[in-house]
Amino acid sequence: MTKAVSVHVTGRVQGVGFRYHAVEEGRRLGVTGWVRNEPDESVAGHVEGDEAAVDAFVSWCRRGPASAVVRHVAVTEARLTGAQGFDVRY
Repeated sequence: MTKAVSVHVTGRVQGVGFRYHAVEEGRRLGVTGWVRNEPDESVAGHVEGDEAAVDAFVSWCRRGPASAVVRHVAVTEARLTGAQGFDVRY
């Protein structure tokens, strides 16, 4: 089953490579979508794909890379967009 979610990650997640590690993890898991830095120093993203892979990506977001300090991850259901690939948005 295909699933889509929006994620909003707060904590020390900018300036620590969070987005680039997220892209690596997303591609490894086979999900599609994007991540971007937000003006409030959080990271937002859209993720879609197999339900188990999306859930695994969200679990990764709760930890992030070793250099990050994740405080909170908000997850909301989203519409499928047919995203191709997984990239950083600016």
